[in-house]
Amino acid sequence: MAYQAFFQRYEYKYLLTRRQKEKILQALEPYMALDAYGRTTIRNIYFDTDNYRLIRHSIERTGYKEKLRIRSYAKAKPDSMVFVELKRKYDSIVYKRRLSLEEKEAVEWVVGQTPCKQNSQIANEIDYFLDYYKTLHPVAFLSYEREAFCERAGGDFRVTFDDGILCRQEELSLEGDIWGIPLLPEDCVLMELKCAGGIPLWMTDALSKERIFRTSFSKYGTAYQTIIYPQMKGN
Repeated sequence: MAYQAFFQRYEYKYLLTRRQKEKILQALEPYMALDAYGRTTIRNIYFDTDNYRLIRHSIERTGYKEKLRIRSYAKAKPDSMVFVELKRKYDSIVYKRRLSLEEKEAVEWVVGQTPCKQNSQIANEIDYFLDYYKTLHPVAFLSYEREAFCERAGGDFRVTFDDGILCRQEELSLEGDIWGIPLLPEDCVLMELKCAGGIPLWMTDALSKERIFRTSFSKYGTAYQTIIYPQMKGN
């Protein structure tokens, strides 16, 4: 069954040691539980122009950023349901459009081989994005192990931990195995807090106690700066 969604929220990122992660897990246990996805291996294919216009614009730290990717929560097959995601950030607020399609259909649509079979506002927005940038194609495979938590009381506050973040520029397919170059040190975990409003007081107290501070971190941006761009310069 086709699925589509629109998210509008704040996303705050933190780089933790494994010890700090355990402290945060202890703090959130009374308030949060693993969500429907729980612990998963997330695969992403990021799309960009021939000259990496999207990520270069993002790294310039302008007030407006945008990315396009196809995501799966397991090793895909051509008929597996995956998500086409258009993610924009403006004035610190993240806006994400998400549409589900079979993996083969999703890839063929994004690279311009076939039109989208769905007729929806989100499909129209992504079509406009594809037409505007014109030369979008797969440029990076990013994978990571994720633990995702939601509020027990049913609020909109979410916490995710991403570990084992890997990037590669070969075998750019969600049907492939997990391998690549690590983007973070072995003892480092990326935590993201996602909410429509403020962070709960119990979480701000835990962050303050452990002296954990917000950081600016983009998986695709880090991959471009540490792997893709150096390889381009070397060729």
